[in-house]
Amino acid sequence: MKKGWETKKLKEVCEKITDGTHQTPKYFDKGIIFLSSKNVTSGKIDWENVKYIDEKQHLEMHRRVAPKMNDILLAKNGTTGVAAIVDRNEVFDIYVSLAHIRVLEEIMPHFMLYFLNSPLAKRQFDRRLKGIGVPNLHLEEIREVVIPFPKSLEEQKQIVAILDKAFAAIDRAKANVAQNLRNANELFESYLNEVFENKGEGWEETTLENIVSTDCTLSYGIVQPGDEFENGLPIVRPTDLNSKIIFKEGLKLVNPERADSYSRTTLKGGDILMCVRGTTGTISIASTELKGANVTRGIVPINFNSKILDQSFGYYLLKSNYIQKQIRKKTYGAALMQINIGDLRKIRVLYPPLLQQKRFVQKFDIGSTQTHRLDLVYGRKIADLEELKKSILQKAFSGELTHKPIHEQV
Repeated sequence: MKKGWETKKLKEVCEKITDGTHQTPKYFDKGIIFLSSKNVTSGKIDWENVKYIDEKQHLEMHRRVAPKMNDILLAKNGTTGVAAIVDRNEVFDIYVSLAHIRVLEEIMPHFMLYFLNSPLAKRQFDRRLKGIGVPNLHLEEIREVVIPFPKSLEEQKQIVAILDKAFAAIDRAKANVAQNLRNANELFESYLNEVFENKGEGWEETTLENIVSTDCTLSYGIVQPGDEFENGLPIVRPTDLNSKIIFKEGLKLVNPERADSYSRTTLKGGDILMCVRGTTGTISIASTELKGANVTRGIVPINFNSKILDQSFGYYLLKSNYIQKQIRKKTYGAALMQINIGDLRKIRVLYPPLLQQKRFVQKFDIGSTQTHRLDLVYGRKIADLEELKKSILQKAFSGELTHKPIHEQV
């Protein structure tokens, strides 16, 4: 260990390590801010997407000492092990999913914050996770985590200054990459929308239910799919719609008997899958290997009448703002957003003659492929920047950081 450094357990350098209320709160439209681990996802507190409790609950929870400026919140589950510092003088309460940490004077709060988000801390947290399904960090385990630190507060301050400067530069670089990624996607979406907003000669307009194939009923899938079933039937859920093509790998398998009364949503392979519960309007395509599989209540399979609409053109049509605006308008709900099947069937659709559709598909495919390549490139750049952060933190808590430029240290 570097000269002038020592190691201690967190319980030895913290005034308190407690958690929030174990009571299930009742939420209101306004009142006292109530945070959970969902508000600590990227090393910062999300003060925008918060919930609220009333004054009575707030007073009951204050049997504990409430968090204050420069205290640290650590996610015990969900984004387990991610820490954020309280960066504003705000009256708020926290749920049991968060640990509340207040350091003693021998440790700078921001030095502790960087440590808790470092690879060194993550390895210790990972070894201490408890539970099956939803792993948790228990307070007694958090208190046993060991932190290396310089005894000199001045040296801690210098390390924090170096990390602040380096991370600010990395965050700027990530923001630039993210903006480039948004620009690439917006350019393709703009072209796609322009096609459907400026219909040409020979285009027709009707409702969705009038252009699907005769065996496509535009129906909901399996309502209660049940538990995982070994060697069972693959089903697609709304959470699976995270790429253009959906393959069998990673899908939930259910008892085939569950699908016996849902033959109307049996997949043929190549079906367009539209989410109608949750992130309504999200679409993907079922791969050919999913022929015979099924979907859950939150998805509607769509197959177009091939004499009227090319299936690939239909995919881009459903992705267009022309369709998505209608879906957003018909989506309702608070806790769970959804669109009625009746409203979905009446969605207005525009389309040109088949030959022209195929020409458009060729252009759309080129634009989509180019955009996907940029997604991969920019995604790798963002991942590399995150790895750079980890590398810098690893050096910081190994006592290896110097005042040399960061790029010379990694």
